[in-house]
Amino acid sequence: MAKEEIVREGRGIEVRTSSDSPSNNHVNNREKCCFYIKDCALVSISTGKKAYSLAELLDQLRGIHPGSIYHHFWSRLLRPSFDHPEFHNDFAAWAHHDIHDETLAERLNIIDPQDFNTLEDLRQELIDNIEERMDESEFLPWAKAKAPFYFVRSQIVVLDTGRRIYHPEELAQAVASMSLGSIFYHFIDARRRTADGVDDFRAWLQPMEKYQDMVESLANIDPYFTTLSELKEELVILFSKYFKTGVNL
Repeated sequence: MAKEEIVREGRGIEVRTSSDSPSNNHVNNREKCCFYIKDCALVSISTGKKAYSLAELLDQLRGIHPGSIYHHFWSRLLRPSFDHPEFHNDFAAWAHHDIHDETLAERLNIIDPQDFNTLEDLRQELIDNIEERMDESEFLPWAKAKAPFYFVRSQIVVLDTGRRIYHPEELAQAVASMSLGSIFYHFIDARRRTADGVDDFRAWLQPMEKYQDMVESLANIDPYFTTLSELKEELVILFSKYFKTGVNL
């Protein structure tokens, strides 16, 4: 899925879609094979779509831009705060707080977007769960919500920090000093940018045969049911143990 990015490279600004390759003006061989540390922030953009009932939510879900589905599952990780930390996506939080249906909230809350190859597959899972719940109650589909569900999309603003990792042994220390925006960009958003749908750490390490155990360990980390701070700590511990380097968070 194409997604606009504003990429600040040094002093310049580059606008591109996620299907484009990042610009690389470095000619030094050492630079070409290094890991470029980026930072990011999400800018929310209104779609103008909203739903006042579960039936309306279902209707909007069928045609809403897939970027909105991505936003409502993942953007919570980069928000300074959010109202319902016990819920892992905005749909579940709305079902709990504004529809007051705990059954649906629980069903939506356990959906892991990592289990789906595409956002369209994730969209269908949402639709199936909502349709199933609506079939169980004659009243629920048209019950007016306490507050409407506003469909939002995101634009990602990416900053080149100027920092580089030249050897995998530097990973633990580098990750320990990364911002949470960097963790989001390299471990979560990367899965929509890399050809194989993997995080940037795996994409960097995969061509190096000696680090395949590390690649497998990274693949076993599910970043969804956690916070970025917890994810960062898990990555630092993993890299520290593998390379036997002591790092303080």
